[in-house]
Amino acid sequence: MRRFTENFSPARQAATPVRVNLYSDTQTRPSPGMLEAMMRAPVGDEQDGADPSIWELCDRVAALLGKEAAMFLPSGTMCNQIALATWCRPGEEVLAHEDAHIQGAEGGGPGAIAGVMVKGLPGPRGIFSAATLEAAIREPSRYAPPQSLIEVEQTANRGGGACWSKAELDAVAAVAHGHGMAVHMDGARLMNAAVKLGVPAAEQCAEIDTVWLDFTKGLGAPLGAVLAGPRDFIGAAWRWKQRMGGAMRQGGVCAAACLYALDHNIDRLAEDHANAAALAQGLGAVPGIAVEDVETNLVFFDTRGTGLEAAVLQARLKAAGVLVSLSDTYRLRACTHLDVDAAGIATAVAAVREACRAG
Repeated sequence: MRRFTENFSPARQAATPVRVNLYSDTQTRPSPGMLEAMMRAPVGDEQDGADPSIWELCDRVAALLGKEAAMFLPSGTMCNQIALATWCRPGEEVLAHEDAHIQGAEGGGPGAIAGVMVKGLPGPRGIFSAATLEAAIREPSRYAPPQSLIEVEQTANRGGGACWSKAELDAVAAVAHGHGMAVHMDGARLMNAAVKLGVPAAEQCAEIDTVWLDFTKGLGAPLGAVLAGPRDFIGAAWRWKQRMGGAMRQGGVCAAACLYALDHNIDRLAEDHANAAALAQGLGAVPGIAVEDVETNLVFFDTRGTGLEAAVLQARLKAAGVLVSLSDTYRLRACTHLDVDAAGIATAVAAVREACRAG
């Protein structure tokens, strides 16, 4: 029996100085301007609805996403889990891409918290089609779990940061709504898609029932995500927020960082996309490295042609002060963000070239 035998505590970072941190856009640190905004934030007790900074953030995000209301939460994973628990009842089924974050990166939360099953749908680069969804929807039967919710991820993380087009989102939503099902969007990098596609977030989400926006990735805040949707849905979701920890008291200190991000860190996401494209070009010139198509700020690359497993190359890069994340046996991910500049990209490419040369 394996219960309580594993140690899942995060390991302390190695002493090697980090020169370029491409591990994730969650590695960003608040800028001096953001820290100043946090210090000046007007605050109150969120539990009493008395924190003006949180109210301002929720109102602005609801408007940005074209929804009636919104709720501030510590993380995007909490947004997903609260959304699933609010939309669904235990024993129901959620349909999502087979590589969706809720499938493999949220600690079994759908089953443990909402009591739902997740049915994985195939599709290239983390995106499934309306036809694939239609084929996966069953006729109601007492032998099968009721299907109640469709989940999409914008951008698709394990799909290489690929963007759903508005047409694809609308088509999937039409199928879902035609079967009486709701649609929830994991919007972790939604603003990356807005910048890349030139399509405002509210337009992308026009047919989506609930959506959340993460502030701790490319937007550079130290904490926070905002879940948005119909007013009655957000009211019901608050009970789940209470169950999972309650209000954040003077959370306006963190909300102020998110407000600063809305004002200063959206348009600059284009710089991250340009750096990712430059990184992909540089990595593609390294013998044995195969780079996947890049759309936004995520660069996935295959190490098979170098003769090295991904974990070996990752360890060599870490020893050289360059951090990337492990995706699979021969697949690594590099993620650009506001703390990585063009010089950092050049350093990372040189480090990969040297690590591969070592054989």
